[in-house]
Amino acid sequence: MSRNAAKDEIEFDRSATTPAGEVATLSPLVRRVIAGNSGPMTFTGTCSYIVGRGTVAIIDPGPDDPAHAERLLDAVRGETVSHIVVTHTHRDHSPAVPALKAATGARIVGCGPHRPSRELGPGEAHVLDAAGDTTFAPEWLMRDGDTVTGPGWSLAAVETPGHTANHLAFTLAEEGTLFSGDHVMAWSTTVVAPPDGSMVAYMASIEKLRSLEHALYRPGHGGPVTDPQRFLRGLVQHRRQREAAILNRLGLGDETIAAMVPPIYQGLAPALHGAASLSVLAQLEDLVARGIVQASDEMPALTSRYRLA
Repeated sequence: MSRNAAKDEIEFDRSATTPAGEVATLSPLVRRVIAGNSGPMTFTGTCSYIVGRGTVAIIDPGPDDPAHAERLLDAVRGETVSHIVVTHTHRDHSPAVPALKAATGARIVGCGPHRPSRELGPGEAHVLDAAGDTTFAPEWLMRDGDTVTGPGWSLAAVETPGHTANHLAFTLAEEGTLFSGDHVMAWSTTVVAPPDGSMVAYMASIEKLRSLEHALYRPGHGGPVTDPQRFLRGLVQHRRQREAAILNRLGLGDETIAAMVPPIYQGLAPALHGAASLSVLAQLEDLVARGIVQASDEMPALTSRYRLA
């Protein structure tokens, strides 16, 4: 959520990518078509990737947008689509699956059906614009290390829960690349918003990626992460700083998330305050679980009151 790279010690890259709808050849094995769904949560739009030549896989076909689906189909005209691969089930990533399945007959693989990281609390609802695609049903639910292959390419699943409970990334070993979905993006830190997201799971997934070697990440939005290990270290530092900021606000007497968000996220566009509040809630859930903070409710919520333990 941060928009201040210097403060967060993360070098964000918000340079313009190729225009929506254009087929960009990124490497010998990877092409990209960006959906026309730009916005404060999606940057320039959802990145749909085509992996391989001749026989290909499409990763994250994107939102329910017939024009985008048609552009993807045009990009692979004369080729065989063997797999439709999905990283997670937010509505900007998976709803185009049925249209591509109908047109290509490709096998639907990747993450499982949409599910929250925890049960909804009293009065709680899914409030993010990119809510879950509850209709998604894979033909093969891939687990850690499961692999789909085609001529000259392979995609191995890496379980990375946190942004959503069912999030997967995919390693393209032939190019040392990780398709990181929304788990790691170069343009911004990832929104971790309960109940869909879990900060505990997100940080564990970050540590998991730190144990792996990839030369490049290709995210679900924006351009590539070109120095993954350095960027991951920055993400860890960012979350530590955000945690320290929350503890500082509690020490100064702030008791509610609504009171904490403006001073913690100074300069953040008002349209993003709701997402920022959910990110603070995710951190507070972790702090309560660790016994560092106490909440007025049994299940920490946006409306709870908080204090240092």
